[in-house]
Amino acid sequence: MPTLQQHVRWLSLSVVIAAFATPLYAAQAPAVDAPATQLEPKALDILKAMSARLTGTQGLSFKAVTTYEKPSRLGPPLAYSTVALVNEQRPDRLRVLTSGDGPATEFYYDGKKAYAYERKDNLLAQADAPPTIDATLEAAYRRAAIYFPFTDVIVADPYKDLSEGMRVAFYIGQSTVVGDTTTDVIAYTNDSVFVQAWIGTEDKLPRMMRAVFLDDPTRSRHQVEFSDWKLSSAMSADFFKPDHIESAHRIQFSPPPGLIAPQGVKAPVAKP
Repeated sequence: MPTLQQHVRWLSLSVVIAAFATPLYAAQAPAVDAPATQLEPKALDILKAMSARLTGTQGLSFKAVTTYEKPSRLGPPLAYSTVALVNEQRPDRLRVLTSGDGPATEFYYDGKKAYAYERKDNLLAQADAPPTIDATLEAAYRRAAIYFPFTDVIVADPYKDLSEGMRVAFYIGQSTVVGDTTTDVIAYTNDSVFVQAWIGTEDKLPRMMRAVFLDDPTRSRHQVEFSDWKLSSAMSADFFKPDHIESAHRIQFSPPPGLIAPQGVKAPVAKP
């Protein structure tokens, strides 16, 4: 999850589709001493097995239901959700169709260009893109503040991203509640975020991840539930480009004016 790299970050395109974005927080949290490094081998082995499973196939697809909290006027948090249908073909194809509490949006990457499309109003942002998914995710974030909360699942080396800066990781036990299967439950933290993860005991696929950012004074929770996993071979090139783009109204590939990242959020870094 945002991360579940080290941090869950923004997903927004422009003023019209800004509802993708996670809420902003202006207050500063009190400083907390960083924990000593304590990494349980069993927890790391589970993350490594998940990473190997995700990268061991050329193509994959899944559904991600993301729920994030935002403080209400009364104080207790409200929950907002999005549903993303994700298709990936490594190393240079990605499609994400998102709906939920906000406008439905579509993101495509075909190895050469990135497209962000809002079908209801026929709005399209298009830009040249780097040759890999990782580099394109970084470019999309830096250029248009676009971020997907399941980024750590679709990068080239999930374990490398997840373990970067990790200070504590431990095994909690097994669960039979999440994802209609048996999962191994682990938790890990770095200087930015605390994550609890449910990973399939048999298939090694992520089923749920929940994160709390350590410098968020509200301690709001960000959760991604994964389902409908399919590990497949190559998909058609047309699958990774929006249809009817010739008639779309073009908009700038940029974030809404004045958009800033929330507490604890940092730009993704593409790995060589």
